[in-house]
Amino acid sequence: MTDGPGPAGTVLFADPGGRRDPDATGDDGSGMYFTDRGIEELAERRGAETVTYEGLADSLRAFVDVHPEFEEAVERLATWLARPDDDADL
Repeated sequence: MTDGPGPAGTVLFADPGGRRDPDATGDDGSGMYFTDRGIEELAERRGAETVTYEGLADSLRAFVDVHPEFEEAVERLATWLARPDDDADL
C-alpha cells in the first residue's frame, strides 16, 4: 500500500507500527489497520449524518473527560483538523 488517495476519498498511509490486522481486508483488498474498524463503523452507522465542527469539538471534549489518557492524541487530531492547509507535517 502506498501513501495517497484510497477508495472513496480516504487517504491510505504505509503502516509505521505494524498495527495492521492480517485477518481483515479493506475495500482495496489490502490489510486493514485496527483503527480502520472504528472508522468503518462510524462511516456505516453515522455516515449519512451532517455534523458541525462545533459538535465534533463537543464530542471530543466529552471523550477526553471520560478518557483523559487520550488527551494528547485528541489534541493532535483537533489541531490537524483545524489547520489542514497550514502545515503538511501536522
